[in-house]
This record gives sequence, structure tokens and C-alpha cells, in this order.
Amino acid sequence: MAPNKKQILTLYKQLLGKAQKFDNYNYREYTKRRVHDAFKEHKNLKEEDKITEFFNEGVDNLAMLNRQTTISQMFTFDKLVVEPLQKH
Repeated sequence: MAPNKKQILTLYKQLLGKAQKFDNYNYREYTKRRVHDAFKEHKNLKEEDKITEFFNEGVDNLAMLNRQTTISQMFTFDKLVVEPLQKH
């Protein structure tokens, strides 16, 4: 059975949330852009098997992002000039 819209939207939000946890600006923005572009590209899918395949790929990518963001937080670097400063 194909995932419903609520499950897909939840996956989208989880992927964007994980992308936001990257400490490195370039990784963070690249990941957010890739997630957004992938969902935009596949938003008109109608076949259940394709939707299920895309959803399962997203779940696998979420697990990968969990690992990568953890590693990213272990090795932090100075902020880039293009990154906004945190307001106190």
C-alpha cells in the first residue's frame, strides 16, 4: 500500500529538519535544496508502486542524514562569511 499524503509530508518535514542540523553551511543548504527539488520533481506521481519506491528511498535517506548530521556535529569548523550570525 502506498503511503498517504500525511506520511509523505511528515517525511518531507523530517528530512528538512535533519538537513537543518548540519553545522556546515554548504552541506546544510545543499541538502535542503536536494530534498526540496526531489519532492517537487515527484509531486505529480500517480502510480502507487512509484510513490512507494520514492517514499522508501526517502526513509533510507533520512537514516543516512541521521548518521551524517551526527558526524557533522562532531567535527565543527568556523562559520563562513555568508552565514548569518546568531542573535543573542
